[in-house]
Amino acid sequence: MTQNNTSNIQVPQVDDRPLWDVIFAIYGYPALLLAHRLKIFPLLVENARTLPEICGALNIQQRPAEAILTTATALGFLSLQDGRYCLTPITEAYLLETSPNYFGFFWDMMIDNYQVSSIAGLEKAVLTDSPQAYGGGDIFKSHEEQIELLRRFTAGMHSISITSALVWPTIMDFSGHRVMLDVGGGSGAHSIGAALRLPNLQHALILDFPQVCEVAEEYIAQYNLQGRVKTHAGNIWQDHWPAADLHFFSNMYHDWLPDKCHFLTAKSFSNLDAGGRIVIHEMLYNDEKSGPFTSAAYSMIMMGWTEGRQYSGQELTAMLDEIGFEDIQIHKAFGYHSIVTGLKP
Repeated sequence: MTQNNTSNIQVPQVDDRPLWDVIFAIYGYPALLLAHRLKIFPLLVENARTLPEICGALNIQQRPAEAILTTATALGFLSLQDGRYCLTPITEAYLLETSPNYFGFFWDMMIDNYQVSSIAGLEKAVLTDSPQAYGGGDIFKSHEEQIELLRRFTAGMHSISITSALVWPTIMDFSGHRVMLDVGGGSGAHSIGAALRLPNLQHALILDFPQVCEVAEEYIAQYNLQGRVKTHAGNIWQDHWPAADLHFFSNMYHDWLPDKCHFLTAKSFSNLDAGGRIVIHEMLYNDEKSGPFTSAAYSMIMMGWTEGRQYSGQELTAMLDEIGFEDIQIHKAFGYHSIVTGLKP
């Protein structure tokens, strides 16, 4: 029997924190979703509270409450002052339903569809190279149930879009454009943002399926923009697009593989008149496809939810150039998002 010689074991030149970080992410970040689900954040709106006060209000024990609250504090969503937990600016801006920038509906969607992001769900998506359907078993649901799923999905998409929708219109000169076509526009968040930020824009059209347009009209009414933002029911793949001189795609290209993105780009080019502009709003890989982590992680989200993936700015630039767009530019937008834009000569 060979005896193992352990005398030459060396301590690695790098420590093991990245390995632990994976584990801590799996267990730690869901604490924020639980804090959201338990409504800890709105509980602290009126005044800061101690750990026992929070436990009493939520009817949970101190051990789990302390773990959740400490995680939220460590990640910057709460602060602890004189033994009392209080909200931080990012929580006030994004995690209170009274905020116009409320992000929580997307977190709700993640919670409702936790199986898509589970190890088992992602493994199935990877091994089959196919997404896991939102809501599950939709064909067996009643019309009312399907509409409710659509509303929840649209609310989630709106909550992650409305803030960036107010920023991208301001990062370059769009004053020469009069009509925006928001392709696959969902709630119309980006049409709403464009209407609010671009005074020269006469109107924006949200092109999406009829059921989605019905929901979008409710959002348009919330912002009192019925005169400048309209819906146009149709199939973006099969139907003719209405006239516009600004075509906007937000988080659309990442739903599809390059052949379908190429189709959308070509259809945009053929429908625009000379001087018309395309804008693609996405989280981009770097050109080497070595990161950033956020875009790589977003591709894993797409692995579970769609048939698509994230793209680099270089890939989208090449696609626009191949179709015939000129003056192609990439600009950082809000947060992790960028825009890739080009003009039809």
